[in-house]
Amino acid sequence: MDARKLSDEFSVSPQVDASEMDEIVQAGFKSILCNRPDGEEYGQPEYDDVAKAAEAAGLEVRSVPIVSGMVTPQAAQDFAQALEDMPKPILAYCRTGTRCTMLWSLVKFDDLGGDAILKATQEAGYDMGGLVRQLQAR
Repeated sequence: MDARKLSDEFSVSPQVDASEMDEIVQAGFKSILCNRPDGEEYGQPEYDDVAKAAEAAGLEVRSVPIVSGMVTPQAAQDFAQALEDMPKPILAYCRTGTRCTMLWSLVKFDDLGGDAILKATQEAGYDMGGLVRQLQAR
């Protein structure tokens, strides 16, 4: 597991699989949020397999699949609702963690502001400068 903390309540990771659930629980996570559609890449773990293992480990799990580069208003709303509803801390995953980071930045921008978003995402190893500039310009 390669969890990268964006806030006390939210971290992101590249793809996780069923074998990592004990490690995820031991790291203190209470929920797993999948932002990756099934079938995106050959050989990737299926969401249902990850979800079954997560539930067996006592984690809440939810899927808000986002096709890379195609965030719809509904998807952003569903992501924001998951952040509100799910037990914290949440570990979100996609292929590399970038998509999850982008979604978090998008839905948290109005609450945190651009500087805080940039600081958190840069410390986690993600560049959200372009997204923050777009959000500041709206």
